[in-house]
Amino acid sequence: MEHISLWGGIECSHNRVGDQYFDQISRNGHLSRISDLDLFAELGIKKLRYPILWEHIAPQSLDNPDWRWTDERLSRLKELNIEPIAGLVHHGSGPAYTSLVDPNFAEGLAIFAGKVAERYPWLEYYTPVNEPVTTARFSGLYGFWYPHGKSDAQFVRALYNQLQGTRLAMKAIRQVNPSAKLVQTEDLGYTQSTPLLAYQANFDNARRWLSFDILCGKVTPDHFLWQYLTASGLTEAELSSFVDDPLPPDIMGINHYITSERYLDEHLIAYPLHTHGSNGKHRFADVETVRVLGVDRIGIKGLLQETWERYNLPISVTEAHICCTREEQMRWFKYIWDAADALKAEGVKIEAVTAWALLGSFDWDSLLTQQRNHYENGVFDLRGEKPRPTAMVEMLRNLAQTGKYYHPVLESKGWWDREERYEYKHKKVYISRPKHQMVNHKNIAPVLITGQTGTLGRAFARICKNRGLAYQLLSRQDLDISDAQSVARAIATYKPWAIINTAGYVRVDEAESDSDRCYCENSDGPAILAEKCKAHNIKLLTFSSDLVFDGEKTGAYTEEDLPAPRNVYGSSKFLAEQKVLQILPMALVVRTSAFFGIWDKHNFIYHALHAFVSGNVFTAAKDVAITPTYVPDLVNVALDLLIDDAQGIWHLANKGVYTWAELARQAAAIAKLDNINLQEINVAEMHLPAYRPLNTALTSIKADLMPTVEDALYRCVQEIMMQMQQENINAEKLKEAENNINIFRTSSTGTD
Repeated sequence: MEHISLWGGIECSHNRVGDQYFDQISRNGHLSRISDLDLFAELGIKKLRYPILWEHIAPQSLDNPDWRWTDERLSRLKELNIEPIAGLVHHGSGPAYTSLVDPNFAEGLAIFAGKVAERYPWLEYYTPVNEPVTTARFSGLYGFWYPHGKSDAQFVRALYNQLQGTRLAMKAIRQVNPSAKLVQTEDLGYTQSTPLLAYQANFDNARRWLSFDILCGKVTPDHFLWQYLTASGLTEAELSSFVDDPLPPDIMGINHYITSERYLDEHLIAYPLHTHGSNGKHRFADVETVRVLGVDRIGIKGLLQETWERYNLPISVTEAHICCTREEQMRWFKYIWDAADALKAEGVKIEAVTAWALLGSFDWDSLLTQQRNHYENGVFDLRGEKPRPTAMVEMLRNLAQTGKYYHPVLESKGWWDREERYEYKHKKVYISRPKHQMVNHKNIAPVLITGQTGTLGRAFARICKNRGLAYQLLSRQDLDISDAQSVARAIATYKPWAIINTAGYVRVDEAESDSDRCYCENSDGPAILAEKCKAHNIKLLTFSSDLVFDGEKTGAYTEEDLPAPRNVYGSSKFLAEQKVLQILPMALVVRTSAFFGIWDKHNFIYHALHAFVSGNVFTAAKDVAITPTYVPDLVNVALDLLIDDAQGIWHLANKGVYTWAELARQAAAIAKLDNINLQEINVAEMHLPAYRPLNTALTSIKADLMPTVEDALYRCVQEIMMQMQQENINAEKLKEAENNINIFRTSSTGTD
């Protein structure tokens, strides 16, 4: 049996909030980057959900459409043998001269659709309106989007106008192209509840079908929601018109997200305040089912099966996407693909699965109500000069060609199937998140992490555990990177798919008099790892330092700047870079800078806050420019890059340039500590054995992947202050602690 097809899609929402439009294809750059289409073609996709948006083409008037952009794009898609699925309204309310509750919306959309068909008579697939129920809820019931309605009457009117617009649009299109097909999309989930709220769950579960039920002529007087719809303002004639003249979709487009399945519970004390709401009859919490212990999800396979049994029409999953780490994105897509493929094998007419948000999306965390530049990366990551292929690219290519794909990270369950997902019980008792399950299963190829006693090694182990990545954290006794036989034994024992090297010599000042050992551990060891990884086809991630630079540059150093180390430690790291990449050009070498974090006390931020709370003097250099690096951010981004097969030198440090003294002051300000005793001096006054460059600030020309230092400090400082409170650390006790901390006694990377 032939496997299902791979489709693609660009997040192209063009919604309105007040007088402000939120335009995704402007935000993601596709509006001016036709070269994206060639990237999409390389995936092997058969069809592409593509925007021909009313708001773009005819923003001022239907009399003067501007076809230049679509002429060029659709012509290129024809050349690439990709069939467009034309989207005309995507979470929008039309141009400024109409709205979802305006009587002229449906006729206006039909006129626009007819013009599209006349311009491109060869177009066969259309989605005149994306997710009508979802858009009507957000625009007519919840007040999020224009026209900001908050009533059942505005909800049902917005819904009806979209569906009437869809019907009239398809009629106009089919006058030009009788074979044109409707791909009607809708977000499909399922609501469960406590017994008290079963009536609300039943209503929600009936409402989710309304787009399809109305289009298919199923809403008759005996329909569960007939009374609700008519009581909310729709006439019997309006509803009956779809019974007499239905428009069943040619393809049911099912969009499904992990948040689409909901659970309702009246026991408010068990849930955080932001989940509380009311239907006028009861107050209840509305949470994601995936987070509730004791409530099983229906899941995508069950939802698709339910759709097939209800309508017996061809189905495609028209959006498959999750905002998460790279391996979870891969697991989620594979989960949906496998479910759809299994149903196809059982006789369900499943056409395709769509890789949605090929270019990612912006600000969906605020439901497109605020422009905060929150970016969710897609199959291609836009945080660079050009779209960067992620690990999803290779996965999709293989699925398109063979229907199959394997990667070791797929052996572990996605977070939605792991025990640590639970935050709530479905009864009255609130529970905290359970401890994470170990994923070091013997039958799963792990990541080997060297440097068991170091800050970075322990952080990688912790985050691999959180992300469901099988790993082994090894000590020097388990794996001595400077001993080729030790490396070979570890590889033979654990059979890893990747090695993350955080081990090495870290004492910057002692390296000046202990250079042989420093070079052995920092230069020879990584080279041995590179040789063994090359021999066994294993990925390698290893770390370098900002101290490879001499500090003479005025601005921040990029990956293209030539290293010129001024101390033994920096020289050992630069030599390691050269050796590793000469042996294994596919290796990933990450240069990073001064660590701070929450999982140990051996970092500048903790020591500074410790001193400030105690009232002690804290000394910091005022003439050394650095880019501080928050360890959790570094580890998460580095893991994504490793899975993406990134290679060569990468700079990973949080965005921002600070002196050590400025960093201390910023931490104190965030902690709301006044009257701190900070002594600012020049680094030369510290009389350190190893030379310290006056500028080792890092930035990347490859991608902008790391959050700002300020953002990281807000997350870190809060945790550290809570830790101090939990440990009953107060000013009197702290005064007995050390009076001064010399942060320069260890390296900026703090590895084992």
